[in-house]
Amino acid sequence: MKEHFASIISAIGEDLTRPGLADTPERAAKAFEFLTRGYQQKLDDVVNDALFPSDSNEMIIVKDIELYSMCEHHMLPFIGRAHVAYIPTGKVLGLSKVARIVDMFARRLQIQEQLTLQIAETVKSVTGAEGVGVIVEAKHMCMMMRGVEKQNSVMKTSAMLGSFRDDPATRTEFLSLVR
Repeated sequence: MKEHFASIISAIGEDLTRPGLADTPERAAKAFEFLTRGYQQKLDDVVNDALFPSDSNEMIIVKDIELYSMCEHHMLPFIGRAHVAYIPTGKVLGLSKVARIVDMFARRLQIQEQLTLQIAETVKSVTGAEGVGVIVEAKHMCMMMRGVEKQNSVMKTSAMLGSFRDDPATRTEFLSLVR
């Protein structure tokens, strides 16, 4: 990757021997590996058996999970937060694991719509939940720094599975609690 970044920097007309750029290809490669580390993660390692028996069948919500991703169309960041809720059926997921699932998928080249669905489907499959709701809100640099250059736009996406899709009261409760 280092050589490819060097080629890109040269292609825009910069001098790679300039002191400020001398180590940039290596730093950029390391940064890009970090920003896309979700490709190196496996769900079993992320969850790490952190499923615990529980008699609770009430909604569990983890709000305001910050996320950083990169759009697959322009490879520019989108930054925001996720709200994840589920209704357990006999087992609950360790709290930090919800955030780790968000990160695992966010740290890949993405579109927000797919990210939202991936989080929801994964939480449902891992927990066996009766239902899962996910809302992602994000600002996209590809819309802010280029193209239409709209600084205050926020994209919101949702995925509702199981009882969150089928039961209007469950959906309403979730939406009111994340407002």
